[in-house]
Amino acid sequence: MDKKTLTIVIGCYNEEENVEPLVAKIREVTNEKMPNYRVEILFIDNDSQDHTRDKIRMICAKDKDVKAIFNVKNFGHIRSPYHALKQAQGDCVMLMCADFQDPPELIPEFVKKWEEGYKIVIGTKKASKTNPILHLIRRFYYKLIKKMSDVEQIENFTGFGLYDKSFVDVLRDLDDPYPYLRGIVAEFGGKRYEIPYVQPQRRAGRTKNNFGTLYDMAMTGFVSYSKALIRIPTFFGAILGALSFIGLCIYFVFFGIYFPQYPSLAYMVLCCCGFFAGLIIFFVGILGEYILQINIRVINRPLVAEEERINF
Repeated sequence: MDKKTLTIVIGCYNEEENVEPLVAKIREVTNEKMPNYRVEILFIDNDSQDHTRDKIRMICAKDKDVKAIFNVKNFGHIRSPYHALKQAQGDCVMLMCADFQDPPELIPEFVKKWEEGYKIVIGTKKASKTNPILHLIRRFYYKLIKKMSDVEQIENFTGFGLYDKSFVDVLRDLDDPYPYLRGIVAEFGGKRYEIPYVQPQRRAGRTKNNFGTLYDMAMTGFVSYSKALIRIPTFFGAILGALSFIGLCIYFVFFGIYFPQYPSLAYMVLCCCGFFAGLIIFFVGILGEYILQINIRVINRPLVAEEERINF
């Protein structure tokens, strides 16, 4: 009987201290608890500036079931892992980070649930040993996007999970140049099982997340799965314009008719400015609706540009 193949996709950038121990840990766990599976590991490197690529080359030379894709530059933590998922050929595909914050010990549990019939098995963080303030902000974000999204979103889910090859085929067909995987899983994923876990601290190295990357991820989620952000300026502009118009009417009636001796030029100018500002914001919001739809449909850049492949 042929062995089933599990492909583990690992995105990395400057993880020279983690790639070798991670492969060793994955092999230890899977050899012991999943001897009936062929486990291949696929690294995708975002143009690391340390010795990460050298370490990956050494691993690939020793183990032909370890593959690698080297990007020509850093294409970010959204596009790069997604591209690697589309290249995976296993019966099921697992996505995890290189920093040990996605525990390798959970791999057999994920596979067990997949064998029970779940097409998607994901990890959801019930707690985290990382920065408590950052963890709190993330929990707030998950709840906020869940309320504002047109598609029910999954709380405390970062992408760490196992995906059946049928779902990977869906990813290949989407042709999305800037995909939000968490939303795609929620929208197109089939029967799903959630495994709660406590997120540990990084094993080594420094986190690559900063305000810019976190903001980018947050806005990608909002723009991809919520119309609320683009419509807030429209409603705000309409309300501001209406209030300014009412203010102008009050000015002309109250001061112009009953108290002409108390004119207030500054009040009138303020109302006029507010009225026209409201109109401008209103039409900018309407324009944004069209730009958003055009943007979604016409941008078709490749996810990444590859420099090298190993063991394919």
